[in-house]
Amino acid sequence: MTRRWSEEVTHHGETPLAISAPDQLSSINININRRFHPTSALNTQIMEGLFFNIHSGYVEGIVRGYRNSLLTSSNYSNLTQCETLEDLKLQLTPSYGEQLANVASPFPTSTIAAKATEKLVQDFRYLRAQATGALAKFMDFLTYSYMIDNVALLITGTLHERDTKDLLERCHPLGFFEGLPALCVASNIEELYSIVLVETPLAPFFKDNLRSADLDELNIEIVRNTLYKSYLEAFHDFCTTDPALSGTPSAELMSDILGFEADRRAINITLNSFGTELSKSDRKKLYPEIGKLHPEGTLMLSRADDPEAVRLAIEIVGEYRYFFDQGGIGQGGGGIGGGTQKSLEDIFYQKEMELAKGTFTHHFTFAVVYAWLKLQEQEIRNITWIAECIAQNQKDRIGNYISVF
Repeated sequence: MTRRWSEEVTHHGETPLAISAPDQLSSINININRRFHPTSALNTQIMEGLFFNIHSGYVEGIVRGYRNSLLTSSNYSNLTQCETLEDLKLQLTPSYGEQLANVASPFPTSTIAAKATEKLVQDFRYLRAQATGALAKFMDFLTYSYMIDNVALLITGTLHERDTKDLLERCHPLGFFEGLPALCVASNIEELYSIVLVETPLAPFFKDNLRSADLDELNIEIVRNTLYKSYLEAFHDFCTTDPALSGTPSAELMSDILGFEADRRAINITLNSFGTELSKSDRKKLYPEIGKLHPEGTLMLSRADDPEAVRLAIEIVGEYRYFFDQGGIGQGGGGIGGGTQKSLEDIFYQKEMELAKGTFTHHFTFAVVYAWLKLQEQEIRNITWIAECIAQNQKDRIGNYISVF
């Protein structure tokens, strides 16, 4: 009997276990259960990955493929050697050949930017069509920022009685929604406000923060920043509290990314408010209540009277201390549209790209979709900058772009 039960059970990396009797099975079962108990940290991660891949693994895989097709440093080096826009178009063929194939010469630099944006929109819409559940809602949140810009553009155009067709052509395609054209036919501010509340996905951001009296030329930037504040807070709340995201890598990564975006907006709002009629109390209302600067840093920003006070406010966050040292305050500079010294805006873009690039070192996360979108937008800015330098024969500034890979 003992011989019949005698066998060896081998575990990975362990010495074979000799079983000589049935009663010894119980102790081995206990050991196996301890190793593979479902509550262990390792197996929790494995199960999270399995469930993530069931619903969102395909989209993440496609996004990682998109990321691998982004332009690299060597690609940008080739682009900067181009003498004409035709040469640039030829160099971009591997990445944007389908979009640029039917572009006839001569063509303006805006055509290249439009065609690159067209590819971005096409890829994003394909991803959105594959998304379900929480990922679908996550991607909808990504489009809300473009909707805010489009609505602000149409409100401004309506106040100035601009041509409707021209306004709609200038709207970003990712911010299009069914009721957008209706904003152009509003006859007065009250009607425009009613349309926004009823017809647009931005209604939740409008109804609790803005009144129809706020929609005028003087307050349009305040309207935009108020909507962005509500949007960032709602997006952050969704990423950290939704049952499908809470406690996952998506929540952690998006909390950092959205926090940085909130801090950047708070800094820019403060700097841009100097010399305007915006009071300190009204300025404080525009700061998102998330990010590393909140609450101490934003309190200091709300009291700032000059750029030096802004510098002191952001120095409470260690990683932000070098921002003003590298770019100076209020100085024009390199990167997108500058000289030899980087502007503060370019340093913000550089930091955003670092966060986006780092996101791809993680797996099983929605954040890669956001990161890819921002990386692709930066690529379009880079291509546009290089194209403008070629068209204007400004070769000495052509290298002032932000290369990520």
